[in-house]
Amino acid sequence: MDASLRRLKRDHLALHLAMSIFSDVPQAPPVAVFKLTADFREDSHPQKVNLGVGAYRTDDCQPWVLPVVKKVERLIVEDDSLNHEYLPILGLPEFRSASSKVALGDDSPAIKENRVGGVQCLGGTGALRIGAEFLRRWHNGVNNTATPVYVSAPTWENHNSVFSDAGFKDIRPYHYWDAANRGLDLAGLLDDLEVMSDELLDKAPEHSIFVLHACAHNPTGTDPTQEQWKKIAEIMKRRNLFVFFDSAYQGFASGSLEKDAWAIRYFVSEGFELFVAQSFSKNFGLYNERVGNLTVVAKDSENLTRILSQMEKIVRTTWSNPPSQGARIVSKTLNCPELFAEWKGNVKTMADRVLLMRDQLKTKLQELGTPGTWDHITQQIGMFSFTGLNRE
Repeated sequence: MDASLRRLKRDHLALHLAMSIFSDVPQAPPVAVFKLTADFREDSHPQKVNLGVGAYRTDDCQPWVLPVVKKVERLIVEDDSLNHEYLPILGLPEFRSASSKVALGDDSPAIKENRVGGVQCLGGTGALRIGAEFLRRWHNGVNNTATPVYVSAPTWENHNSVFSDAGFKDIRPYHYWDAANRGLDLAGLLDDLEVMSDELLDKAPEHSIFVLHACAHNPTGTDPTQEQWKKIAEIMKRRNLFVFFDSAYQGFASGSLEKDAWAIRYFVSEGFELFVAQSFSKNFGLYNERVGNLTVVAKDSENLTRILSQMEKIVRTTWSNPPSQGARIVSKTLNCPELFAEWKGNVKTMADRVLLMRDQLKTKLQELGTPGTWDHITQQIGMFSFTGLNRE
């Protein structure tokens, strides 16, 4: 072989070996809300304010470690009976049961009938993902990526990604925010749930999956009233639509665990099979512990057993066993009457401060003579607000 040809082949081989097999991987865009947080940290302006990530902050712009959490952490450290053995695949049993009781109420008939179960998950996001993965595999008895999944317009940006990454191909918006009136578009929402009678076609086919925000809607801060929830439930029940509640702010929204869980409990009382993705990031201030629970409400205990058996298979190949620290903090708090009462007081402290901030914002806007009406600022609830402010 000609020496120059051998040299050319050798150089080609060397170049090939030097190239990474990942050379064609594109740069992904940053997650917008966390990029905003990074930009905030790097900004040296003395009057900067972070209006990005939905995390409670003190007047010093620091996370608040709840007093009851500090107390329980000390109890855990001093408990010589605890070790670092693996938790069961579905999680700490006393955490799972206590979490479901917080969502559904101690006196829930569904709990008494043994048709409620839980899966400890990595935060509310993990609960959504495990629920989405199960539904993609088993919703309505088949592995079906074509089942429509409906999310509110607008919604928390991760809802679309969670269901898309779980394999669902048809993710649709349903009407929610009425920009003109700065409130809930109830007529549009109810219409999206109904059948198009003139064309005899389903807008939302039977068994479609609807992701509903249990309270403190993210990002509008606008929730249905109890009477509006009843109208929503009536149509969803009649149309055989599947309800997947995202409950990230129970207690944190109004200061009342019962009030913030009203919609969930009403749907359960109406006989719905449903999922509830619970997060304890906000109402316990445990942002970095990733404490979540997926509450499953089934038709009967036999159904529940089969559902949880399949969820166990999904968890096994996802994170195998969940972490214990955050779950123990929540479990000890929820299962001790004295600590539970103290926690409810801590949560109400945060909720009341957010309500006060809303009132002060509205007052300042009015004092400045800002054009328009601002009652929607205090009618909305939770950490988020669609102010209606334009650039001017």
